[in-house]
Amino acid sequence: MFSALSRRAILAGSVAFALCSFTALQVKAADSQEKTIKVGVVSGPEEDLAVVAKNVAKTKGLNVQLVNFDDYNLPNEALVGKDIEANAFQHIPFMDAQVKARGYKLAVIGKTWVEPLGFYSHKIKTIKDLADGAKIGIPNDPSNQGRALNLLVKQGLIKLNKDAPALPSLGDIAENRHHYNFVELDAAQLARSLDDVDMAAINTNYVISAKIDPKSVLLQEDRLHNPYANILVVRKGDENKPEMKELVESFQSDAVKKAMEDKYHGAILPAWQ
Repeated sequence: MFSALSRRAILAGSVAFALCSFTALQVKAADSQEKTIKVGVVSGPEEDLAVVAKNVAKTKGLNVQLVNFDDYNLPNEALVGKDIEANAFQHIPFMDAQVKARGYKLAVIGKTWVEPLGFYSHKIKTIKDLADGAKIGIPNDPSNQGRALNLLVKQGLIKLNKDAPALPSLGDIAENRHHYNFVELDAAQLARSLDDVDMAAINTNYVISAKIDPKSVLLQEDRLHNPYANILVVRKGDENKPEMKELVESFQSDAVKKAMEDKYHGAILPAWQ
C-alpha cells in the first residue's frame, strides 16, 4: 500500500504534469492564432477602403490593425521605426522622394487604388467644347500642377519645352496655340471655382467632398499606367513574408473593388487590374 507521503508525491506529480500539458496547449493555441500586423493609413476614403481590406484579411487569419496618420510624412517614419509593419497611403513618386531625402529602405509589395486627377466643368460637356481663350483652373502646388499639365499635353492641348521636368510648371509651356488662360488656385479651392472657370483640374478627394459626379470628368489620368497609383509598402526584406502576400490579396480583393464602385462611383479605381 502507498503511504500518505507517496500519495501526496503522486498527486503533486499529476498536478505538475497537468500544468505542463495545459501550458503546452496554450503555446500551441497561441501558435495557431491569427497573425497581427499594423498598417498605416490616412483618414478619408482611403481609410474607408482599408477597413474593407481589413475585414477580408480577417477571413484569411490575418488581423490587420489600422493606424491612422494625419501627417503624410509620418507613415514611412513609423514603418522604418518598426511601429507599424506596412502602410497604404502613398504613390511611388512620393516614396522615391522620401527614400532619396531620408535614406529609407522600403519596398513596394502591390498596388491598391488610383485616385486619378481629372478636369471637370459646369460649363461644357466634352473637351471638344473647350473654346480658344478658355479659362482653366489649375493647382498651384508643384505636384498637382505638373500632373494637370501632363494631362493637357497628352490630350494635345498644349506643348512643353523639350527639357521640361517630369512634373512641369506653367513656365515649361512651349506652345499654347489656343491661348488658354490658366488660373492658379490651391487644390482645395478648385472645386469651388467651377462657376468662374471653363474647366478645372480637381483631385479625387475634392471631387468626392464636393459631390461632383466623377462620371462627368472631361479628361482623366490613366488608371493602369498611372504613376500616382497608391501602393502597399513594407520595410525592405519583409516583401516575401506570408502575411504580406495575404495583405496584398486583401487590398486587391473583389470586396474592396465593390466598395469603390458602390461608394465612390468611379472616382477611385482599382489599380491592380
